[in-house]
Amino acid sequence: MQSNVENLGALERRIDISIPQDQIQEEVDKRLKQLAKKVKMHGFRPGKVPLKLVSQRYGAEVQQEVLGDALSKKFSEVVKEHNLQVAGYPRYETKQNNDNPAQYAFTARFEVYPEIVVGDLSQLSIEKPVTQLAAEDVDKTIEMIRKQHVQYQTADRAVIEGDRVKLDFNGKLGGKDFEGGKGEDIYLVVGEENFIKDFEAALIGMQADEEKTFDVVFPEDYHGKEIAGQTIIFDVKLKSVELPVLPEINEDFAKQLGIQNGNLEKMRDDIRHDLEREVSKRINAKLKDQAMQCLMDAVPIDAPNVLVAQETARLMENTRKNFTARGMRADDMKLTPDMFKNKAEHRIKLGLILAELLKIHQLKATPEQVRKVIEENAQGYENPEEIVKWHYASKERLQDAESIALEANVVQWVLQQVNVVEKQMTFDELMEIA
Repeated sequence: MQSNVENLGALERRIDISIPQDQIQEEVDKRLKQLAKKVKMHGFRPGKVPLKLVSQRYGAEVQQEVLGDALSKKFSEVVKEHNLQVAGYPRYETKQNNDNPAQYAFTARFEVYPEIVVGDLSQLSIEKPVTQLAAEDVDKTIEMIRKQHVQYQTADRAVIEGDRVKLDFNGKLGGKDFEGGKGEDIYLVVGEENFIKDFEAALIGMQADEEKTFDVVFPEDYHGKEIAGQTIIFDVKLKSVELPVLPEINEDFAKQLGIQNGNLEKMRDDIRHDLEREVSKRINAKLKDQAMQCLMDAVPIDAPNVLVAQETARLMENTRKNFTARGMRADDMKLTPDMFKNKAEHRIKLGLILAELLKIHQLKATPEQVRKVIEENAQGYENPEEIVKWHYASKERLQDAESIALEANVVQWVLQQVNVVEKQMTFDELMEIA
């Protein structure tokens, strides 16, 4: 048998393989004889079927098996000889062999993993957010929680921003109804912009039981293509007006937040601790994103198409399952591989780089690091000890925690290689709160 390796591109390779026909035939004859000892055929006792009949019935199938085994063996030998790291599986094709008819000739096309060399990171910079929590950050959070517990009371006055209203509406495009343009007993909070901004603005000043007709120009980028950029005429009947009533900050409010004795200082302390955890998570997330991007910039590699295709298919399937779990018809979403290809390629490249770093620099996660990840995650729950036990009860959940710890080790390694520049940020800036 003879073979050579041809470079077809960055990662694609081709091997020409030739195998002597007499060698294949010798193995086919051997296997047919072994098969004849146990094959059953009508009119013959087991093991007494003539070899010629066995060959007629099973010869082609056995020959395919022998050829497949010989190809796989030869391919493995060449891969080992040339120290190739194969990504996915080879694709075999038969070729003409006019120069030597006594040889079976094939080509094997396949991809290899890219060579990964982590370059110098010392010229790269990462911004590390530095955030100090202030008392006003706790105050803002308490106000947000109050709004989450808002209740509404009937208001005998005109609508102002912040009110909740109930209404019927009927919109027409060019004098005709359109899909989604009609609603009855719809509740909305004016100013939250859950509807079109100009629609909500037109409700300000209306009274309960009042009817009004007004025009709304929909944005050019509106998701409903039929009405994007169009002027819609709405007939609206306002059925009720309700004003928001926020809960007072007192013992009852604290108890609603899980403070059993209603102590307000304890409530503020707990909120501060929660915010500190969020600050830490957000800082770590920003550092991780920058560290991963540094690696992508410093290690430009190609991703094997076969791995990208597999990851694309996996992302598509996960998206379909998510849509289905939400009660949506995945087929209506018209998902295509192009929607996921860039993300899949990024994930494959980053995964290959991380795997190489972990191997070269021995960035393994210790049991202590894994436990720390689990305990930090558990702090956000009512019974942290039970959550820790829950993680350790599942090998899969432990692997998830180990992956997080491994990523943290990679981030720390990158931070030691690059220039870290501290940047002062307010809590709102860090959390990207407008």
